[in-house]
Amino acid sequence: MLIYKIFRPAEWQALQAQGTTSGAPVDLADGFIHFSTAEQMRETAAKHFAGAGDLVLASVDADALGAALRWEVSRGGALFPHLYRALALHEVHATHPLPQGPEGHIFPETL
Repeated sequence: MLIYKIFRPAEWQALQAQGTTSGAPVDLADGFIHFSTAEQMRETAAKHFAGAGDLVLASVDADALGAALRWEVSRGGALFPHLYRALALHEVHATHPLPQGPEGHIFPETL
């Protein structure tokens, strides 16, 4: 199963340069990296990234993250994937641009 992490361009560039990331400031504050499922990612973008400009959507194979990935209750009582360790660049399955549109971010139709 693929799960998704939304990156601001500077965060994505830092992951590419360093090879690992502990996440965005909110991830560092919470002690884990926030991910979303395919069903959750659009609401996550609207709630946490509204007006943030162009973004990068990274997909990661949930099974490959092992025991450090936990499914925990969050927004609306839904289970969200949280990674309790750094994410390595080689664990990113694919990336997609998330351009800012007039009514929110524009997601690829194939997801």
